[in-house]
Amino acid sequence: MTVPARQRDVLGALSGQQLTLTQHPVGCLLVFPRPAWEAFRAQLMTLPMEADGWRRFFIGSAVDVEVDSAARVLVPPELRAMAGLDKDVLLLGMGKRLELWDAARYAAHQAQVMAGAMPDAIKGFVF
Repeated sequence: MTVPARQRDVLGALSGQQLTLTQHPVGCLLVFPRPAWEAFRAQLMTLPMEADGWRRFFIGSAVDVEVDSAARVLVPPELRAMAGLDKDVLLLGMGKRLELWDAARYAAHQAQVMAGAMPDAIKGFVF
């Protein structure tokens, strides 16, 4: 995957091009700059034993990668399979992390979100 310039510059400043990829329960991949991953991982490690399955879900599939000199990231085959990544992908900024989506899967997810009711937490936002 080639990292777009706008995200590459930010990632370089935050992490020296070092990233961690892991699965997300909605079917995409989470892409963390390494310092943000370390903070997320530390939070996971403080959870009680009953959350061990979720800790395993995130930490067990995590892979450290680097953006190479051609602005590419090699996404391991097992993570590509988990997220259904094929040809057309989207890299979405989500604050302290990014999400890597298969374009068709993202479109289906967005349609599902838009078909549902707007959560109360969002209704009060001014757009």
